[in-house]
Amino acid sequence: MARTHTVSARLARRLRWHQALHDPAHEPRNALRWLPELRRWQAARLERSFAHFLDAPDRALAARFFLDDVYGDRDFTRRDADIARVLPTMQRLLPASLLGTVADAIELGALTHALDLRMADTLQAIAPTRRRLDDALYAEAYPAMGLPRLRRRQIRLIGAVGRGFGSALRLRGVSALLAFSRGPARLEGLSELQGFLERGYAAFDGLGNADAFVDEIERDESRASARLFARESAPFGW
Repeated sequence: MARTHTVSARLARRLRWHQALHDPAHEPRNALRWLPELRRWQAARLERSFAHFLDAPDRALAARFFLDDVYGDRDFTRRDADIARVLPTMQRLLPASLLGTVADAIELGALTHALDLRMADTLQAIAPTRRRLDDALYAEAYPAMGLPRLRRRQIRLIGAVGRGFGSALRLRGVSALLAFSRGPARLEGLSELQGFLERGYAAFDGLGNADAFVDEIERDESRASARLFARESAPFGW
């Protein structure tokens, strides 16, 4: 029980951080014109980087979950509002390990947005008259922005979320719990949160080796980040 309360407190802190980052009154950089273009480019880049996963029948569902629900260009405000509303109930019903995975997902979303805000600011400084982002401009802005420690943290969180869902498959009763909560979640207007949990569980249920899949993503993203900071050519392998 003590561990559950600790994870719940961490989740509450991450939610407050996430909400503050997305609040235009608190964070005016949300209005930067580079932000939507940056998110568009990054979503397209991830599609290219994940192409080999998406082409593999046993990995496509998990790859799509990462792109759409974990690390992609999607507004998670509704999902996170759902979590804030039902935090006490989640604390009672969800295993601490799965609650920790939700906390990792919220932290990843918040950290990614914080880095995007900083990157949009950097792009505005180095390319004030440009309108479109391309590989070369991104490769210039990434090391100019800096923060390698936070970039490493971002990549580790991607792995933590993936391994968390992989571990949930081995927990007794999780599948039944998700199925049981589907109806009440719909009635309570918590479909975003329910869908996130169900999609994550289903995505990793189809993987033969979840750890190998997550390890490969972490390795590839870490390698690309290191190449970007070193200002190497073709950091993403194309």
